[in-house]
Amino acid sequence: EVLLRMHSVGICGSDVHYWQHGRIGDFVVKSPMVLGHEASGTVVKVGSGVTHLKPGDRVAIEPGVPREMDEFCKTGRYNLSPTLFFCATPPDDGNLCRYYKHGASYCYKLPDNVTFEEGALIEPLSVGIHACKRAGVTLGSKVFVSGSGPIGLVNVIVAKMMGAAAVVVADLSASRLQKAKEIGADFTIQVKNETPQEVASKVESVLGCMPEITVECTGVQACIQAGIYATRSGGTLVLVGLGPEMVTVPIVNAAVREVDIRGIFRYCNTWPVAIALLASKRINVKPLVTHRFPLEKALEAFETTKRGEGIKVMLKCDPTDQSP
Repeated sequence: EVLLRMHSVGICGSDVHYWQHGRIGDFVVKSPMVLGHEASGTVVKVGSGVTHLKPGDRVAIEPGVPREMDEFCKTGRYNLSPTLFFCATPPDDGNLCRYYKHGASYCYKLPDNVTFEEGALIEPLSVGIHACKRAGVTLGSKVFVSGSGPIGLVNVIVAKMMGAAAVVVADLSASRLQKAKEIGADFTIQVKNETPQEVASKVESVLGCMPEITVECTGVQACIQAGIYATRSGGTLVLVGLGPEMVTVPIVNAAVREVDIRGIFRYCNTWPVAIALLASKRINVKPLVTHRFPLEKALEAFETTKRGEGIKVMLKCDPTDQSP
């Protein structure tokens, strides 16, 4: 293990949800819990067996650490391990604090040209990498991203990076769609009160064809329905956003058109990929951060996120650090 002095911690929708509702699905907050799982910091101390890190190293933290070498770890899909430790998922504490201890193998050294803030953004970026891999995005893909929040946006960035020829994004919010345009979306659709079928036909008309891939980032029932209708026969729909436990969807439509529906659970094996992309300047995640607060103003930061202002709200945990 290593002890870290925390630097930057992003606020995620799930953090806000635990704060407001005390649970997400089967994960229930039963006692006080530290939030935060999108984080970077500086190594202060290392355990005796740690060789790849030393005090002073700047690191990005992968929040999910397997507790045992089970079948999922053996096959490289450790995110599915039922005993996984995960920051800020009850009962495990997160890392929104001054000092934090974490498994050394899940702390990744940041190159000098990658900032702490970019290091913290690797967590949401990883969701995009994992989703686009599961979706099979490749050279020339046409992709529909449903939802233009932080996770929709990272999927746009990653899909473009992986060779998508055209990406269309749908959302209710004009300002969020503007952000999607800025980071590389080819088309945007502002949804007002269209039916799922109408949204699907809008997607087809702006792309000039039905997309082979849909990445659904809202979890809203109508959006999942639109995702099924929009996806080309033989294509893939990846469900990233989580909504109600039970959802009514046109499953027969998907079945008879051989639309594959895939879920994702967080990510695995994405930090090295993300660091390589950031270090080579192949992707730019900096525009995602719209608000910054010191740790003392954490409540204000959470309330800003809750109101849906901006995109990514970042907390600064190290009062001695004067970097912008």
